[in-house]
Amino acid sequence: MNRARRLIPFYLIPISGASRAEAHASEQGFVLLLPTELYSGAGVVTVLLTLLVLGFVGQRRTGLAFSTIGLPAPGLKAVAVAGRLMALAILLLLLMAGIFGPRDPLSNPLPLMVWTVFWIGIVSVQGLVGDVWRFVNPFAGILWLLRRGGYTPKIRLPGRIGIWPALAGFLVFAGILLADPAPADPGRLARLLAVYTGLHSVMLSLFGARWLVRGEVFTVLMRIYGRVGLLARKAAKLNLGLWGWQISSSAAVPVGAALFCIVLLAVGSFDGLNETFWWLSVLGINPLEFPGRSAVMWQNLAGLIVAIVMLLVVFTVTLALGRRLAGQGASFPEVFCRFAPTLLPIALGYHIAHYLPSFLVDSQYALVALLDPFLNGSDWLGLGEFYVSTGFFNSKASVRVIYLAQAGAVVLGHIIAILTAHSVATVMYQKRRAILLSQLPLAGFMLFYTWFGLWLLASPRF
Repeated sequence: MNRARRLIPFYLIPISGASRAEAHASEQGFVLLLPTELYSGAGVVTVLLTLLVLGFVGQRRTGLAFSTIGLPAPGLKAVAVAGRLMALAILLLLLMAGIFGPRDPLSNPLPLMVWTVFWIGIVSVQGLVGDVWRFVNPFAGILWLLRRGGYTPKIRLPGRIGIWPALAGFLVFAGILLADPAPADPGRLARLLAVYTGLHSVMLSLFGARWLVRGEVFTVLMRIYGRVGLLARKAAKLNLGLWGWQISSSAAVPVGAALFCIVLLAVGSFDGLNETFWWLSVLGINPLEFPGRSAVMWQNLAGLIVAIVMLLVVFTVTLALGRRLAGQGASFPEVFCRFAPTLLPIALGYHIAHYLPSFLVDSQYALVALLDPFLNGSDWLGLGEFYVSTGFFNSKASVRVIYLAQAGAVVLGHIIAILTAHSVATVMYQKRRAILLSQLPLAGFMLFYTWFGLWLLASPRF
């Protein structure tokens, strides 16, 4: 038996990423004992006060919130190349582990590295810090090897294609994340990842670097999330500013990128919603007799599509109403493409909050799996015995700290989103009255989404 699994009761094993549905089971009982209504109310009030303060703050002071500091930007090209090649080597080793390693998702490093280290950890760091993915992007490593081997792009990728291939690929990824019956099965995941890697290797050989930034899902995803981060390289300098400063200072993004921002928020929201008792009640399922992911696969796919369409419609109507109230300014497509990225801090805040409990446990399993990836008694990292602990879920005090950290991430994400949206509005609408009127519908949207995100955190879930 795996040495980590010997250390915890069998009923705590579902905390791992093998099935996201059970990721919050252990701490949720204590969460239900907390005064979550008070916490949620305080969060909504905090966001409301932010909106009210912005109503009295001048445009110049709002701009100061997103001022940046220029830092030295040393050349890191060699570091980036080394990091990308190392990441590619790790990817190939993980594929081997998925195929030949243990079948237990808690012991095999592939699902733990994909769903915990990458999807939770690296995505969060990318959004918080900036574009760190450029240093560990294995697909950029493939492109470098192709260039070194003398391969040149065979076909010029038309500009009108934009990032639509990446957006379509992300929708497939979201479907696997939310509806696949066994997303953490090592063999199944290895096959999917091998097909994905092979496909994009071919596309990179055909289209070159253009495919990397338009068609490769995770490169595009990370570039979009990197716009929230504190750091960015601009004009040969490394600039440091408040989260969201890149969104505030950038021009309108293409329509595909704007839709990608909305899809990110919708996927994150439904990722929390489909775990709640409320969702099971909609499906007519007793949460105490949950039949498993395979029984709700098509319902979850349908729910995901509905969530994306609903958010798109509501956000579009919100922006259209704000533009009409302002009575001036740019065309609606430009308004849509300027304001859509302001949703990214909300998506990032909920991403961190939603996955925090499972990350606290699954990151430990990932370390154990890396110590002995093939369960042959090896110690690859030289750390000796390591024991997985879930004791922080057994105390109301520690669970309160975890829940408040989650709620804080949601509230902070909304505050940053409000600041960036207001900053964008000051650029698009010159008159103070037009700025404030344009923000009224968006303010209502932000307040509702704050309450919704906090409600998701506190809701009973299976």
